[in-house]
Amino acid sequence: MSTAAGDGVGTAAGFDIKVVREDFPILQRTVRDRPLVYLDNAATAHKPRVVIDAVTRYYTQMNSNVHRGLHELSEKATAAFERSRATVRRFLNAAEEREIVFVRGTTEAINLVAQAWGRAEVRAGDEVLVTEMEHHSNIVPWQMLCAQAGARLRVAPIADGGTLRLDALRDLIGPRTRMVALAHVSNALGTVNPVREIARLAHERGALVLLDGAQAVPHMPVDVRDIGCDFFAFSGHKLFGPTGIGILYGRADLLEAMNPWQGGGDMIASVSFEKTTYKRPPHRFEAGTPDIAGAIGLGAAIEYLESIGWPAIEAHERDLLDYATRSVAAVPEVTVLAAQAPRVGVVSFVIDGVHPHDVGTILDMQGVAVRAGHHCAQPLMDRLGLPATARASLSFYNTRDEIDALVAGLARVREVFGR
Repeated sequence: MSTAAGDGVGTAAGFDIKVVREDFPILQRTVRDRPLVYLDNAATAHKPRVVIDAVTRYYTQMNSNVHRGLHELSEKATAAFERSRATVRRFLNAAEEREIVFVRGTTEAINLVAQAWGRAEVRAGDEVLVTEMEHHSNIVPWQMLCAQAGARLRVAPIADGGTLRLDALRDLIGPRTRMVALAHVSNALGTVNPVREIARLAHERGALVLLDGAQAVPHMPVDVRDIGCDFFAFSGHKLFGPTGIGILYGRADLLEAMNPWQGGGDMIASVSFEKTTYKRPPHRFEAGTPDIAGAIGLGAAIEYLESIGWPAIEAHERDLLDYATRSVAAVPEVTVLAAQAPRVGVVSFVIDGVHPHDVGTILDMQGVAVRAGHHCAQPLMDRLGLPATARASLSFYNTRDEIDALVAGLARVREVFGR
């Protein structure tokens, strides 16, 4: 379905935004007696009814533990759980299902690599390279590893416009660099990094590459083999799935060589007091009862996205991001950060003389949900010379009308502060 650009919907051919929004029950509610305008998708995205139904179906029709039972419920739960693993493999174009590890989220995935790979491979004098735009979850685990190993954490700078300085990153990858860990997409700015080129540079110099893909997978197709990364992590709740479930992709040869970082049920082949042997990946890294319902819900979320199709999603989101950037930047005394950088999904901004927390509070009174703060990227805020920003983050179920509501809310902010 196509609509005129001026109708406030901004749909692409074959993409009916009204039908899409009906798939998300929470979008029908009001906040403070106003229609909900939800622009906090980078923090967590809403769930379509098919995901909610998939989770409900698990608990009402097959609630049982996986991999252990011989009865029908366990067999059905196991089949659904492993079917979701196969769905994720296809979604990322991983080579094998054993390369897909279920974890709690991006944070746990990165910690898993930092400990299970890093403890064995990183030695005193080695280096781990991150960037100035990283989320804390892609800084702190590497700091911890470096402190344990006596290694050095190095930081690639960004340019004033919010893009990574590739020349500086290239110079920082040296003979002692063991891992280059960076965001595919910045959660605070929306900047899309040239990850294929970075992976090539790292591999030429013998380093591995881990990508924090939490902000990439909701907005673009990801092919881990085409990118050439060694590890890729994302969280289900940002991809329209349940909270508490996430994915670590790791190259099969790397996972096979890694020892587990947690011990317990389901990751063992055999246990005696003298010796324990472990299963092969991915189960080696899935100790204990997993989030079965979450994994099934994540599979449903991916299938829902695939039913819409990336061309329609990307076209609609590009229209929204362009419209939002222009509209917010046109508000007097507002500065949009990284406005000229290649971005997806995020409009991060500041208003002269108004703290972002006040911006977020006043917008909430207008029914507009944005995020205000350092966005778990304090080193980036320090680099930008800011205590915080306000962040409007978009999804394919948002509309131009909602951007207009954001702009009207910013006018109210300026009015309150006498701007």
